[in-house]
Amino acid sequence: MRCRTAGTASAARNTPQGSSATAEAPARARAASLLGRLNVPERLWGLSPTTFSGGEQQRVNIARGFVHPYPALLLDEPTASLDPANRAVVLDLIREAKARGCAIIGIFHDAAARDEICDREIDMTAFSPERAQ
Repeated sequence: MRCRTAGTASAARNTPQGSSATAEAPARARAASLLGRLNVPERLWGLSPTTFSGGEQQRVNIARGFVHPYPALLLDEPTASLDPANRAVVLDLIREAKARGCAIIGIFHDAAARDEICDREIDMTAFSPERAQ
């Protein structure tokens, strides 16, 4: 597997890909589907993600994480700084991953998202240095 991350890579190509040329068409279709769902305008897909706004870059990174059906995901504030529409899409993607059996460990300061998504919660404030004394 290779992952294109160079500044010249486009958003649509900035996703993990297999080494087989026959796998490229389904991978591109999946990338296009995710970029579309995450409201990354198609006119941007051929551009380098380094030219995108912070929110566009975040949505491309989210698409990268969900483009392959990984058995486990580590999510760090996946809904942070997203508008309500894209927040809902990300929560749907997480629900879909959970439904297919994906193990997910996430950091969620967004209490509503945490309540909506989490099956189990560990309050990390119990591990703070102030509490350890």
